[in-house]
Amino acid sequence: MKKKIAAILIPVLLIAVIVAIALSRKAKPSYTDAGMQISNSGFYFDTVITVTLYDETDDSLIDGCFDLCDRYEKMLSRTVEGSDIWNVNHAKGKETEVDPKTAYLLNEALSYCELTGGRFDVSIAAASSLWDFGEHDNPLPDPDDLKKALGHIDYRKVHVDEESCTVRLDDPEMMIDLGGIAKGFIADELAAYLRDNDVQRALINLGGNVMVLGSKPDGTPFKVGIQYPFKDEGEIIAAAEVSGCSLVTSGPYERYIEKDGRIYHHILDVRTGYAVENNLISVSVCAPSSLQADALSTSVFVLGLEKGSELIKSQDGVTALIITDDEEMHTVGDFPIIE
Repeated sequence: MKKKIAAILIPVLLIAVIVAIALSRKAKPSYTDAGMQISNSGFYFDTVITVTLYDETDDSLIDGCFDLCDRYEKMLSRTVEGSDIWNVNHAKGKETEVDPKTAYLLNEALSYCELTGGRFDVSIAAASSLWDFGEHDNPLPDPDDLKKALGHIDYRKVHVDEESCTVRLDDPEMMIDLGGIAKGFIADELAAYLRDNDVQRALINLGGNVMVLGSKPDGTPFKVGIQYPFKDEGEIIAAAEVSGCSLVTSGPYERYIEKDGRIYHHILDVRTGYAVENNLISVSVCAPSSLQADALSTSVFVLGLEKGSELIKSQDGVTALIITDDEEMHTVGDFPIIE
């Protein structure tokens, strides 16, 4: 997430140092209406993440969460040289050995590719790598390059063997990107780590991917806000009550390029290489696992209101809030929205 910085005269290096110091401070116990808690933030996956533990004083557990984030970023990022995904993408179609967790996640991702008929496709990187959403005024990719990239998008050419922990791409120019599912998987891994260490209540926020362990100390659900699309950060359009599950929101309002009054956002249509156009501005999914919520929120966004709603209805224990560009809210299932 990007925040506006008013003090533009402060040298960039000094800003970086200040941020690094702020994010590296040890978590200290504090008391709120929700009870005693410890919380700390770090910067991973190009966003600020926060882990908050309730009725706990052992801040080494948060350090353990950050260690896992560091490990998985170096394993699953498409842009980190030497990661499993980087190695697969640069193997020119040769079989590549990967970590068992990578093999598992890739197989999970491929199941959602199949479920959506390829509208969610992990091999989108041939097109997504041509876009730079770092700034809203960045140039658009060359149309001819995008058209060429479409020929290298086909999840059916991605082969994963979980037994041997190998991955092979039929097309040597194909590339995979787990951006639509990786943070959900990582949130689940953090939750499992905390449960293994007897943490009963926690809130994990990986840049909008929220995973909740248990409920607040008083037994009530956590209240999670849903960002108002294209409004100031922190302005919410809705809120949900969440306990013991994950809430993930997908939308075009943070990573996009604007040209001549038109928005080109980062959720791409595999058929065109450009932003999906289906009148949706936000999809929030509540599911037992964050991996499931993450993959489904993106899947619903690319499928649109009608087909996306049908997909959610086909999934046990999953609900959704879909917001169209007229700001109308469509709930699917018993989504825990606060009226």
